[in-house]
Amino acid sequence: MVAEIGIGLVGGGYMGKAHAVALSCVGAVFDTALRPRLEMIAATSTASAERYRRAYGFGWATDDWRELVANPKVQAVVIASPQSTHRAIAEAAFAAGKPVFCEKPLGASLADAEAMVAAAEASGLPNMIGFNYVRTPATQFVSQLLAEGAIGDPIWFRGEHTEDFLADPTLPATWRTTGRANGCMGDLAPHPVNCLLTLMGPVAELSARIETVHPTRPGPNGPVAVDNDDQAQLMLRFANGVMGHLFVSRVATGRKMGYAYEIHGTRGAIRFDQEDQNSVWLYRAEGPEATRGFTRILTGPQHPDYLAFCQGPGHGTGYQDQIIIEARDFLLAIATGKPVRPTFRDGLAVSRIIDTAFKASDDGRWHAVPQA
Repeated sequence: MVAEIGIGLVGGGYMGKAHAVALSCVGAVFDTALRPRLEMIAATSTASAERYRRAYGFGWATDDWRELVANPKVQAVVIASPQSTHRAIAEAAFAAGKPVFCEKPLGASLADAEAMVAAAEASGLPNMIGFNYVRTPATQFVSQLLAEGAIGDPIWFRGEHTEDFLADPTLPATWRTTGRANGCMGDLAPHPVNCLLTLMGPVAELSARIETVHPTRPGPNGPVAVDNDDQAQLMLRFANGVMGHLFVSRVATGRKMGYAYEIHGTRGAIRFDQEDQNSVWLYRAEGPEATRGFTRILTGPQHPDYLAFCQGPGHGTGYQDQIIIEARDFLLAIATGKPVRPTFRDGLAVSRIIDTAFKASDDGRWHAVPQA
C-alpha cells in the first residue's frame, strides 16, 4: 500500500535542487512504498525560500529552519544547507522525532559529527548521509566484484578526487577559500574517503601532507589570504593490512570530476573514473599472457540500480540518478525502520579520518585512526 510522507528541505541551492528533483520523481522511478510530499522548504531569506517553493513545488516556504522542523506536516527532514548549520538542524529534528538525511560532510568539525551521531542514535530514528558517488551502478558493481573475490585478495588501493575549479590563481577569493571546513579536505575529501571505507574497510593508520598552493587570491581591496587547503595526499594502512594512497585537489588543472580509484589484487585489478561513470575496467589474471588486458564493462540492466532508469545497456545513468537512489534508500530506511548505509556513523568514520589527516600533516608522523 502506498503512503505519503511530508518532507521538509533545508536549503534550495545546488544540492537542494538536486534533492527536490529526486524527491519529486523517486516514487515513479522505484515504485516506493512511501511517496514524498514536498511540504516545506527553508532558505536564508523569505524571497529565496518563496522562489524555491515555486520552482520545486513545495507547499510552504520559510526563512527559518526551526519553523520547518516544528511543522507537524513535516515528517522527515533533508538537510542541504552549509555544513556549519548541519548539527543544530539535525539535533532539533531528532528531538522532534523526525528522521534526517544530511548532505556531506556530517558537520563542520569532528565534534559536530560526534554530537550528531549521539543525537541520531539516542533518538533511534532513521538517519543517512549524502555520499552519492558510491551509489553509481558501476561502483556498486565494483563492491560486488570485490566481495566475490574477482581480483583475488586486494593488495593496494589508490584513490583520488581531483577538480580544477580553483586552479586559476587569478580567480577571486570566495567563501570556499576561507575556513578549514570549506577547504579541499573539508569539501572534496569526504567523498573519496567514504569510497575507500566502503570498498576496502576501516583505515588503521595514516600519514598526510596538506597544503595551500595559492596562498593569496584577488579581493576587492587587494590580495586576500587563503587560509584553507588546496590539495592533500594521504598514505594509508587499512585494518586488513592493505596499503593505499589518496590524493585530493581543487587545483588539478584539467580535471573536472576526477573521483577515481584503482585496486590491485592477487588475481586481477579494477579501475574506475567518475568522468566516465558508466564504465568499469576489469583485469583478470587468466589465460595466456598475450591475450590478457583490461576489459571495459559498460553498465547496464544487469548492474545494481540501473534498470530502474534505463533498459538499454551502455546508455548510462547520470549525477541526478545518484541522488534519486539516495532518496529511495532514505524512504526505505523510514519504511522498514532498518538502517541503510551510509548512516551518520559512516559519516563520523569519514570525519575521523579527515581530522587525523590534519594532525598527521601538522607533525609529520603516522597516526592511528580512532575507530567507532
